[in-house]
Amino acid sequence: MANWVYPLGTAAEGKWDISIGTSDSGLEVDGWAHTGLKVATLAAGGAVALDAAAEERIVIPLNGSFVATVDGQDYPLAGRDSVFSGPSDVLYTGAGKAAAITSADGGRVAVATAPAKASYPTRLITAAETPVELRGAGNCSRQVHNFGTPAALEADRFIVCEVLTPAGNWSSYPPHKHDEEKDGEISLEEIYYFETRVTPGAPQRPGADDAIGYQRVYASDERPIDVAAEVRTGDVVLVPYGWHGPAMAAPGYDMYYLNVMAGPGPVRDWLISDDPHHGWIRQTWEGQDLDPRLPFGRQSGGWAGS
Repeated sequence: MANWVYPLGTAAEGKWDISIGTSDSGLEVDGWAHTGLKVATLAAGGAVALDAAAEERIVIPLNGSFVATVDGQDYPLAGRDSVFSGPSDVLYTGAGKAAAITSADGGRVAVATAPAKASYPTRLITAAETPVELRGAGNCSRQVHNFGTPAALEADRFIVCEVLTPAGNWSSYPPHKHDEEKDGEISLEEIYYFETRVTPGAPQRPGADDAIGYQRVYASDERPIDVAAEVRTGDVVLVPYGWHGPAMAAPGYDMYYLNVMAGPGPVRDWLISDDPHHGWIRQTWEGQDLDPRLPFGRQSGGWAGS
């Protein structure tokens, strides 16, 4: 069976902390074909470069600010202190274009990718333009940054978003799947890239930086998959098929994940089926309040879509 869980350091390559599924990745994963992810940690003045390839890309600052250069034009990306500070500027590069990424002060940056044939224009999406969705209710409340969804971005193949889950809450829940082309469902493989933190204000103690969460993936048909992974900052879980969820933020630890989805079907959309054993959970949200800890990173004036 292919390996679907990559703890920090196990998918590193060259300057990249993570290099999975991209046109230049040396890590081959059996059965993985439609999405890719690269993450780099740059020192002050550091840089990484991506050659032109038949893939579309979106550059996402995780912490710190960057300049992305595409077709000779510089795109400053006003970043953030951390993924829990609210949305960041991001840059969609289009397909078949080289890109260079630099940072004057250093930071960590992600690049989501997907093989692509159609060409769409390079586009800067600012933090202020990012649609912010507060989804679920009660202990299923979470915050979604929808900068790379079909409603927000013209693109060929991929769907990209960020999800933030307060400590003790369950996200990606109820468990769902998108592994068939049928009415009401689209076949999409999916990447989860995680970051976690100790809830602000927690007491100091030994091991205070060991913030954890959990991710579940299990079979929806005869194809075998059984993942119950403890995750930390820098870890990746791949979802080639199957029911997935919950992504659990353990008590005391907030969770972030970056989702990259794409598939072989003719339509770019996010259509899912709930696990019929657990889909009833959605009905219990009626009448429940949203978790008051959301939104993370509230700023004066709010955001588009908040």
